[in-house]
Amino acid sequence: MATLDDIARELGVSKGTVSKALNGAKDVSQKTKQSVLETAVKLGYFRAPRNAPSQKLALFVINMEYKKPEDFGYDVISGFRITAEPAGFLVDVIPLTRQMQFDWHYDDFMIREGYCGGFLLGLSLSEPWLNEIADCKTPTILYDNYIRGNPRVTSIGIDNEEGIEMAVHYLQSLGHQKIGYLSSDLNSQVYRKRYDAFIKAMSTSGLVADDSVMGADFHVNICLTNHLPRLLKNECTAILCSHDVLAHSVMIHCLELGLRIPEDISIMGFDDIPLCRYTAPPLTTIRQKRTSLGKSAFSALINQLNHVPMGTLLLHAELIERASCGPVNRKD
Repeated sequence: MATLDDIARELGVSKGTVSKALNGAKDVSQKTKQSVLETAVKLGYFRAPRNAPSQKLALFVINMEYKKPEDFGYDVISGFRITAEPAGFLVDVIPLTRQMQFDWHYDDFMIREGYCGGFLLGLSLSEPWLNEIADCKTPTILYDNYIRGNPRVTSIGIDNEEGIEMAVHYLQSLGHQKIGYLSSDLNSQVYRKRYDAFIKAMSTSGLVADDSVMGADFHVNICLTNHLPRLLKNECTAILCSHDVLAHSVMIHCLELGLRIPEDISIMGFDDIPLCRYTAPPLTTIRQKRTSLGKSAFSALINQLNHVPMGTLLLHAELIERASCGPVNRKD
């Protein structure tokens, strides 16, 4: 691992200047501070926090609720912390903003704050840091985002293709041949994966998946007012949604239209958030074991810290049968 002396030799400055630059001393110019940070990143330097008994890990969250037990991110973060903290690591949960991403380069922030590794939840494809992480030197775990070619980055998540295939086969086993699909914005790697997986699963099952039975939009309201009517007009007997909140909204809208669930239409979600047990009727879905996702993220990060590069770590999906899906109601 690189040292302060290595950075000083690379830049032709004193070790004391390097130390002061990394600590943000006012008597060091901004240009020198930036040069020191950039060189530290290039050489793979890790700055241990001063007087800290443990190494620090940063857990960044963006575009995801996580503070309440019913929030998706709550159990993921809990799973990470209950494995990391007994192992002697300090975990800082950091709400990540776009402004923060513009103000700091990812590796610079990690070195300056003394973090030896990071776990990032909720990054969309348009986030500035996602591009930087493609070339980062910091051991990093991404949830539901995959970056090729950087051995310092591991992707963890559920096997979305397996989950969507499981959902399609389940609905087909109930007699559904016309299965619709509604999704959130495809400017998300995970929703894009599920969208593509639906097309593949339908094709391998001998079913049709085209624009007449599929729709996606960032706004749930657009899915309900623009895409859902088209799916119903095209006589879909079941609708699979990219996540549970969207499925619940579709369920409510269908009930308002006078449709019975599951007698007239079956509705299925993805994720198995706590809400699913309390919808009317309870929602059939594909479960992500969120606590296990958090635990697997820490396991992957330990491997990264021990210089064992892992590309992807996927957990198996699980079908949770409830009352929102039933046999197709064949009309004479």
